[in-house]
Amino acid sequence: MWILCLYLPAAASSALYNWHRGAKKDSEKTEEKENPHQLTCFSNNNSYTGIPMDAAEFRKRGKEMVDYVADYLEKIDKRQVFPDVEPGYLRPLIPDCAPQDPESFDDVFKDIEKIIMPGVTHWHSPYFFAYFPAASSFPALLADMLCGGIGCVGFSWAASPACTELETVMMDWLGKMINLPEEFLAGKDGQGGGVIQGSASEATLISLLAARTKTIRLVQSEKPELTEADIMGRLVAYASDQAHSSVERAALIAGVKIKNVSSDDKFSVRGSALKKVLDEDKASGLIPFFFCATLGTTPSCSFDKLLELGPICNKENIWMHIDAAYAGSAFICPEFRHLLNGVEFADSFNFNPHKWLLVNFDCSAMWVKKRSDLIGAFKLEPLYLQHHHHESGLVTDYRHWQIPLGRRFRSLKLWFVLRMYGVRGLQKHIRKHIRLSHQFEDLVLQDERFEICAEVVLGLVCFRLKGSNELNKELLKSINEAKKIHLVPCHLREKFVLRFAICSRVVESTHVEFAWQHISQLATDLLKAWEQNHHQQHQQ
Repeated sequence: MWILCLYLPAAASSALYNWHRGAKKDSEKTEEKENPHQLTCFSNNNSYTGIPMDAAEFRKRGKEMVDYVADYLEKIDKRQVFPDVEPGYLRPLIPDCAPQDPESFDDVFKDIEKIIMPGVTHWHSPYFFAYFPAASSFPALLADMLCGGIGCVGFSWAASPACTELETVMMDWLGKMINLPEEFLAGKDGQGGGVIQGSASEATLISLLAARTKTIRLVQSEKPELTEADIMGRLVAYASDQAHSSVERAALIAGVKIKNVSSDDKFSVRGSALKKVLDEDKASGLIPFFFCATLGTTPSCSFDKLLELGPICNKENIWMHIDAAYAGSAFICPEFRHLLNGVEFADSFNFNPHKWLLVNFDCSAMWVKKRSDLIGAFKLEPLYLQHHHHESGLVTDYRHWQIPLGRRFRSLKLWFVLRMYGVRGLQKHIRKHIRLSHQFEDLVLQDERFEICAEVVLGLVCFRLKGSNELNKELLKSINEAKKIHLVPCHLREKFVLRFAICSRVVESTHVEFAWQHISQLATDLLKAWEQNHHQQHQQ
């Protein structure tokens, strides 16, 4: 029975309980949804005597959940890609506080479809073409299950040796797959190495903070009279005007200035543009210390010119971090590896296997040339975190490489996926997506009403109707309101542009063809309506 914040008769309380259990009539459901916040807490009937789930039931329910997830992914194309719900939809569907007594797994399981799925945007649908891919695969899901089952918190080698050591080896595997220079690999006695972060945003922040610490110490060694505050006030970081907003956010968190460097007509930063702003800032007494180059920008998948930028950063003693969050996965294909040329000049490099390499979120791969630069910025050794080997030089304690103390056993996902797909299987996946993006590009180019707005290099196509920004905003609105496919926009200079990203692991040519036909028909209807409206306004 429910305990109510406001007094209600016993019959009403019973009706409310039945409503939550799904037994109430439709008319009564409607009535109760009008006053959902009358529901507050379960009463305690003291009938609970056991644990909610033992190993035997876990085996049974685990199989049911695996079947549910497999069915969900196998039949995801039958679900509407974008939900119909409005903000706040969920709160009226559940009680205001947790139950005092346990509910059955069956009750919880039923509510997945009833409460959760109506509000899910289906990122793995073959009709999802928004943002960038959110990678997933069955091997990765199984590895995540094992990760959750082991449940270690790998802040140090001693906390779980396998968690630490597998990550070091997997990052070397991955680095070799994209032909990273040897300096970035841990090997047996290298100075560099890789670490799995939660996101590219974290990798950018970590590299910026390490660069800040390194620069402050260097300046103070040369000019001891300067305080840390004096130096902090003069530090400047740089990034492309096309860079992800997380770079600016990293500078905000770090408390340093950041300036955008203008990109060229292909949305790439050139060496000349960086040099110009550096010279101006140094003449003003500022201290340039960090540059974030982007390979595969979020708006258009453009590529900064590393071979021009790297030598400048090295000469000026500026930390160069490379953010290749989306594009980096493509570098496992030899035909795209040239896009990474110039990485040898970088101090740190990052990409997200959880975007395009079939490893589910979160798994963001970051490498540094000198791990001492990270450890020197973040190392603290309280007694309770010390262990027998911590000063031996033989082990890695990844808590010194990241913001949080704790970390999950994320390298299991890489281990499963890299072994079960192999390099060739992952290359096949990447190449398929790129082939489909060029298919969509060709369809756009065949329609003279549309234009391509940026070079199609990997799996992203930027396109728009020829005409005003308002026209294209209406087109995107029509597309997303129809909910047959899902897209998001970007701004390229003054233009409002639609992004079409190949995302799903199961997307095929037929889905791309369907998407284009749908977009084309909506464009036809929109242009007809705009023409009629223009004609009516002209007559008036």
